[in-house]
Amino acid sequence: MAGMKQSELAKRADISPSYLNLIEHNRRRIGGKLLVDIAHALGVEPGSLTEGAETALLTTLREAASGADMPEAEFARVEEFAGRFPGWAGLLADTQRKVEALQGSVEALTDRLTHDPHLAASLHEMLSTVTAIRSAASILVEPGDIEPEWQRRFNRNIYEDSARLADTSRSLAQYLEEADSDASETNAPQDELDAVFQRYGFHLPALETREADVDAVTETLGQDLSQAARWLLRRVLVRYRSDARKMPLGACADVVAVSGHDPFAFAERFDYDLTSAMRRLAHLPEDILPDAVGLAICDGSGVTTFRKPLPEFPLPRLGAGCALWPLYRALARPMMVHVDVMEQSARAAARHRGIAISQPIGPVRPHEDVLFESHMLIVPEPKRDTAEPIRQVGLTCRICPHASCTARREPSIMVTS
Repeated sequence: MAGMKQSELAKRADISPSYLNLIEHNRRRIGGKLLVDIAHALGVEPGSLTEGAETALLTTLREAASGADMPEAEFARVEEFAGRFPGWAGLLADTQRKVEALQGSVEALTDRLTHDPHLAASLHEMLSTVTAIRSAASILVEPGDIEPEWQRRFNRNIYEDSARLADTSRSLAQYLEEADSDASETNAPQDELDAVFQRYGFHLPALETREADVDAVTETLGQDLSQAARWLLRRVLVRYRSDARKMPLGACADVVAVSGHDPFAFAERFDYDLTSAMRRLAHLPEDILPDAVGLAICDGSGVTTFRKPLPEFPLPRLGAGCALWPLYRALARPMMVHVDVMEQSARAAARHRGIAISQPIGPVRPHEDVLFESHMLIVPEPKRDTAEPIRQVGLTCRICPHASCTARREPSIMVTS
């Protein structure tokens, strides 16, 4: 209503656009000074911003009901429930938010446990040491006499192993305490690459001009990166510059104004392949494409090589995600467009449309296999009644509650039904 862009409001309120986006999607609460600052930036009374509290409460209750597969007749009575029992409704909404926060923590910890080499090595060392101590102790408590020399040897082993266990535990505790530091968050080249794009919102103005120098931009953005991460960064930036030259920002804005985030319209307008259109959409600034889209790219082995997650559709940091995503199905049927409306198991209230295609990369030579790469554009989908099938998917098998899924490749740590 104020005609103000999200980025401008975030600047006036002295917060990041991504944090403001979380606030607008009821993912963060505000109050106190921040509420006053936002109200002042919009030129309204702070009280007018709290009038949407009832709407937020109803939205949270609907999310809880969606995840529980509540009958439609009961689902329609959510407003009656909130009106008759406001205290219970508030309690249920708070519980739902806590559940979502815990699910996010489980996903993050599981992802880290799977891919953090230092953490995995430390846990392996601890388990091995505990097993050694238990073995020596079980021998000492067995009936019968043990020769003094062997008894001293077992006692010495227990002492040395327990000392090593204590050192490993202290080291692991210190490492986990530093989990929020930048150093611990970027323990792999792909993590470092992700951090760069997250920092700049996936849009790099320095590459939007025809005179853009990829090497100079790589040097600027990759000052604190490892050599492997700089190599990955340069490869992505070369593609970014190529896509930007094919599809200039001004022309992109014109297409968005008419067709929104439709990758097919982009491909037709600029006469380029669909994957280029997907990448270009993922790198557009929010003043051109206000509703952000996500993007996942994987190679022929299924390993993710580029990721732009959405708040309601996270992507695994390394390795493969849910095998039911169209991203991987596209690898089996190259050059065919695969489209699914998806609900992630841990986020039943949010729907996303996945548009995926697998295309050849590199030169095509006689008598040689063609290498393929798969792209999946992730577009938020309004939740409405539709005859289109909804595919229930997960993030990764380890934290997916669908025990009977035929695509499962490992047991889940979540409670299954």
